[in-house]
Amino acid sequence: MSAPARVLVVDDSPTMRGLITAVLSSDPEVNVIGQAGDALEAREAIKRLNPDVVTLDIEMPNMNGLDFLEKIMTLRPMPVIMVSTMTHRGAEATLAALEIGAFDCVGKPAPGEPRPFGDLAEKVKAAARTQRQFSQPVAAPTPPLAVADFRVGRKIVAIGSSTGGVEALIAVLQKFPANCPPTVITQHMPPTFTKSFAERLNRLCAPVVQEATDGARLEIGKIYLAPGGERHLQVSNASAPCCRLVDRPPVNGHRPSVDVLFDSVAELAGRNAVGVILTGMGRDGAAGLLKMRHAGARTLGQNEKTCVVYGMPRVAHELGAVEQQLPLSAIGDEILKMTAARKEGTE
Repeated sequence: MSAPARVLVVDDSPTMRGLITAVLSSDPEVNVIGQAGDALEAREAIKRLNPDVVTLDIEMPNMNGLDFLEKIMTLRPMPVIMVSTMTHRGAEATLAALEIGAFDCVGKPAPGEPRPFGDLAEKVKAAARTQRQFSQPVAAPTPPLAVADFRVGRKIVAIGSSTGGVEALIAVLQKFPANCPPTVITQHMPPTFTKSFAERLNRLCAPVVQEATDGARLEIGKIYLAPGGERHLQVSNASAPCCRLVDRPPVNGHRPSVDVLFDSVAELAGRNAVGVILTGMGRDGAAGLLKMRHAGARTLGQNEKTCVVYGMPRVAHELGAVEQQLPLSAIGDEILKMTAARKEGTE
């Protein structure tokens, strides 16, 4: 058995520090080795304790979590999990933190929530195990590239991602031209965060990116992101494909689930689809991607070297669901090759 993950909990609220510590300490594979109430205390604790993982509040006195995260990633890179309020402001700050290089995020629980920080321990253990090299801050996103000669074909694109997906999706979607194929995405993310993420992607990418709504028609030049938390995203209606948000229990512990999305794309589009599975913990999306491949779809998986967590893509690869494994930098270009009109023999 490997040694427990050693964690430093940083939050200005003693109550929240106590709650996070209690949740993490209930897992025998996690050891909370210290707490800090602000960035100054945290800096000294990191030097003294050398934790494997830090949980970091965003709103703190003296120095906010974003500024402190930048210093960590510059001076002493390590896995950091952001703990954020479930507000629009909190979501915007968390997304910025993920782009700086935070490993993942969790939302602060509402009063009376039955399982506060339900998957925090799993994220901490994954962060401690990760082989990712925290060597420097993530480069700032670049403006979308123009793809002047791209002619879109008839395929739709379905993408699934989880831990590390914010950076990965930006890298992929910034390769897309304004006339990209209709694209549907399930990214594991707390409720309220997906709306902010869609808005951020819309600013950074050439196509229109929006949070999916029930009944929204799939159109060329548009990307639809599954809303977090309450319902699954599916596609339906072969004559006029559209988004469907469905009330179903969580699948693989997630709602929305990548498997639910991929299953629906396999049934609706078959060979007229491209499925892509990116970095993430667990196995969500692997079985669905296999269904897509069996239905004739082209399928891609992110390779181990460029994944923050090589979980979902690994399981998909082992199942035989992945036609090609590629580094993150090559996935956007390959999607365009697979969906271009000239590749399908159409005009």
